[in-house]
Amino acid sequence: MAEDKKPLLIKRYASRRLYNTETSDYVTLEDIAGFIREGREVQIVDLKSGDDLTRQYLLQIIAEHESRGETMLPVNVLTDLVRSYTTQAGSVVPQFLAMSFDMLRDSQSKMMENMVKVTPMAKMPGFEAMQAQQEAFLKAMTGGFKGGWPGSSGPAREDSADKDDEAGLDEIKRQLQDLQAKLSKMGK
Repeated sequence: MAEDKKPLLIKRYASRRLYNTETSDYVTLEDIAGFIREGREVQIVDLKSGDDLTRQYLLQIIAEHESRGETMLPVNVLTDLVRSYTTQAGSVVPQFLAMSFDMLRDSQSKMMENMVKVTPMAKMPGFEAMQAQQEAFLKAMTGGFKGGWPGSSGPAREDSADKDDEAGLDEIKRQLQDLQAKLSKMGK
């Protein structure tokens, strides 16, 4: 699997060009974003100093997507992130974000599993396209990582959390059944 490989090493030359050491060619930020979407970890280092520039370039990729109108981060979230750099809360923000994305990934995986189990829903026209879109979204949100975000151990699970998950899944099932009933009525 792609996530089992060591990170793809990209070297930044003095000219600011980015060099893929695996394929021996120059790459763009969009190429790097593509590698990440495919589940590959990337490490970008300055050729001369050896400094790790990965975080800087990942932030630049996000900024470019946001500036093109592909907004995923609401202004209030961005504002809170800026504030967290100057407060004591800054120390817990990275763990909180990692756990939040882990929970999002897990919830979406469970939702997709349940959608497949609901046989009548699977027969609905366009279900395969909706399922593929949901899986693509999940992969984009998680970077293709099945074992969690790099550097995160994932959220601690307790019995009460499992019960909450089950209750949430039951609610999703109920909503899907309601949606299916409405769609059936529309088709008559």
